[in-house]
Amino acid sequence: MPGAEALTRRLRRDWPLLAMVAPAIAVYAVFHYVPLLGNVIAFQSYSPYTGIGASPFVGLYNFQRIFSDPGFWQAAANTVTITLFQLVFYFPVPILLALLLNSLLSARLRMLVQSVVYLPHFFSWVLVITLFQQVLGGTGAINAFLREQGAQTVDIMNNPDLFLGLVTLQSVWKDAGWGTIIFLAALSTVDSSLYEAAAVDGAGRWRRLWHVTLPALVPVIVLLLILRLGDALSVGFEQFLLQRDAVGADTAEVLDTYVYFTGVVNNDWSYAAAAGLVKGVVGLLLVLGANKLAHVFGQQGVYQR
Repeated sequence: MPGAEALTRRLRRDWPLLAMVAPAIAVYAVFHYVPLLGNVIAFQSYSPYTGIGASPFVGLYNFQRIFSDPGFWQAAANTVTITLFQLVFYFPVPILLALLLNSLLSARLRMLVQSVVYLPHFFSWVLVITLFQQVLGGTGAINAFLREQGAQTVDIMNNPDLFLGLVTLQSVWKDAGWGTIIFLAALSTVDSSLYEAAAVDGAGRWRRLWHVTLPALVPVIVLLLILRLGDALSVGFEQFLLQRDAVGADTAEVLDTYVYFTGVVNNDWSYAAAAGLVKGVVGLLLVLGANKLAHVFGQQGVYQR
């Protein structure tokens, strides 16, 4: 069979590459795809002492509990609000930072700035929030300065009204630099002759940015935006868990912490699995919808038509 022979030739040719990627595929299968089978407990009254096989099926009962729980809707509202706020005030920051880094003429200065802005990504959320507490907390550096000046202090870390801006600022400080990697890679593929031709035609710096640089970033921006929408209901766990008590559950409760406290802490595993399944299905629908919209505007998106 011609098809089988062609497949055999490709396997013989590409077996080193397949061998290199095999461990990653195995890890992904074991820790991502195999656990998907455990979602069956969302339709059971599951007990870890009896196991999946002996736990009785309850149909959609757990989903009915979720949709009738005001706490779930409060956590969903907080999650959506934080996602939309960060799409506006956080998502563009790595793009702007990449454009700034790309405009630096000195290679040494560019490498230095890159190293500095990448570094916070490797800090844990415990360390990040501790640093913010030392600066913005009630006994932090800013309030210490205000007390020395005889001015009124403000505790930003414990203020529910400022929490939305605070978590966005924390995310920007921690991950904006790391997010520039993909955009810098996209900018490195732009043919320098395009800039030269635009300059010959009389285009200034801003016109070159608008007509050459940004079009090169559009496919990457669309792709990352689609992936971000797919992950819209997962704004983070550690960041909000560590600050939940400081500002209250009404402000800091998101779906991840809601699942943890209602499902894991209370040993209601079926309820937690049902909430996680709802979140996953909504994320999948957002990816499919955003990808379809990208096709309408002529972009490839996550996958082609």
